[in-house]
Formats: sequence, structure tokens, C-alpha cells
Amino acid sequence: MKILANDGIAANGKEALEAAGHEVLETKVAQEQLADYIVENKVDVLLVRSATKVREDMIDIVADQLKMIGRGGVGMDNIDVEYARNKGIYVFNTPASSSQSVAELVMAHLWGMVRFLHDSNRQMPLEGETNFKDLKKAYGKGIELQGKTLGIIGCGRIGQALAKMAVGVGMNVICHDRNGNNVDITLTFANGASIDYSVDNVSMDDLLAKSDFISIHVSGAGKCIIGEPEMKKMKAGSFIVNTARGGSIDEVALLSQLEDGHIAGAALDVFVNEPTPAMQVLMNRYVSLSPHIGAATKEAQDRIAMEIADIVNEGVPA
Repeated sequence: MKILANDGIAANGKEALEAAGHEVLETKVAQEQLADYIVENKVDVLLVRSATKVREDMIDIVADQLKMIGRGGVGMDNIDVEYARNKGIYVFNTPASSSQSVAELVMAHLWGMVRFLHDSNRQMPLEGETNFKDLKKAYGKGIELQGKTLGIIGCGRIGQALAKMAVGVGMNVICHDRNGNNVDITLTFANGASIDYSVDNVSMDDLLAKSDFISIHVSGAGKCIIGEPEMKKMKAGSFIVNTARGGSIDEVALLSQLEDGHIAGAALDVFVNEPTPAMQVLMNRYVSLSPHIGAATKEAQDRIAMEIADIVNEGVPA
């Protein structure tokens, strides 16, 4: 089959696909030209990440040509999945491959926020030479993660990976998950030892009230999960992280709560107006920022590429 990896693919996945006899194209085709390119070049499989959109109007054009659409990553908000499936196209994603990388990014933001690293890294180059003592005083009031409560909204693969890390550093972890059950996880260590742990599944109101830190891990195409009413229920001085979907947090309400001091800090990897986030969000000193890099580690991309290759090589299910 002819495969177009429009948002790229790691070398190991490309090699696996080519070894199975497929032709892999890595041409980056502009969104407005993509449908015609697929038809004219007789592309059988379209692979995307988050940049390329596959909407109904495009699907109508390519439906007779495409056999598969693959999303490298978890969410498929950029694909009209059911519409494509109704047109006979097999649509898949790679939900298991990026959990570790996203969870590690959350922990990086948490550690950075509680020690003010996101702001000190901005100010030290500007004032470190002339204002060192004042900066030391300003950033010398950090807190530790150990002993604090982390509330995870959505305890699927990524949420569970995060829970393992948080428990490992001594945090109390609770979750709010739609399945309603406590979530059993197993922490594994380099020497082969392991520990079983159960994460309590609590109501949203309980999670908001009890958590020192909240991390969002639900899909929903930008549906607002945490708006002003939820923020007002959060513990005073708490922190919130969003590596899920832009729009899961009401950014306007968030900035207001940050300036009021009710929320101490926020970390955002995804944004409402991505890829052009609001300047007010980008410039706020209480917000730790990253440019949608949750799954952007070498290891995750290698796993994603191999998962894609395995699915494509198996072919469309009967």
C-alpha cells in the first residue's frame, strides 16, 4: 500500500512499513491540498498527528481511495472518526504509546511550578547579575510535592501512569473517573520489585476541594471541564495542569483566579487558540508553559511509529 505520513513518522516505523512492502511518503502536504494529493497519488493510508485535520468535506473526496486513517497519539479530535468509518475507512489511533511521556511532562511542570522555575528561568537572564539577592528571596518560598494531594481527572492510561509517578514521590493520589470504581495500579521498580496501590475514585466536588494539585486527562474535543464554578471549589492556593485538550480549562476564568491568588499556579501544554495561544496566557507569570509536547519524546515517537506499523501491516480488519 501507499502510505502518506503527513505529520511525519519515526524512522523505526517507516523501516518496518517498508520492510513489509509498503511505500511510505513523508511529503508534508498543505491542508487545503491534501484531499487532491491523496486522490492523485493513489494514497491508501493517511497517517496524521495533531496538525493535520481530517474533516467531512475532505473525507467525501478521498473516501473511494483511502483504506485507513491512523492518528499517532491518543485523541482523535482532529478526525471526524464516525463519518470516516461510515464511509468504509478504518480509523485507528495509538493510545498506549505516549502515556509515560505525558505523565513525565506533568511531573516536570509540577516540580517547576512549586520551585518557581518557570518564572525564575525568565527572570534570571534579565536580573540575575544585578538583582540576585531579591530573586533568591522571591523564589525561596517553594513547597515540596511529598505529602501533598494530587487529584487526577480521568484515570485512563495517562492518568494511571501519572498516579504511579506521584505515589512514587510520596504524594496522596485521588481521581475522578467516569467508571466510578477505584483504580488499581502497580508500581514497578528497576530491581524487579513492585507494589500494588489503589487510587480512590471520588466525586468531582471532593477532588476539587481536597486536591493541592489537579491534572486533567480526559478527551472531549475541548469541552470545558474546569470553569469558574469549579475553580471556586478548588482549595485556595492549589495548582492545576492541563496536558489534555485546549479548552478543557476556561482560560479567561483561570487568569482571573490566578490574579486573585485563589489558584497559585497553572501549567498548560494545550491551548484554546492553538497554535496561536492568547498573549495574556503566555505572559502570565503564574503559568508554566510548553508548546503541546506531551507525546514529543524520542521514546514515545518510536513506540507510536511501531504501533502504527503493526496495525497497518496487519491490514484492515475483516
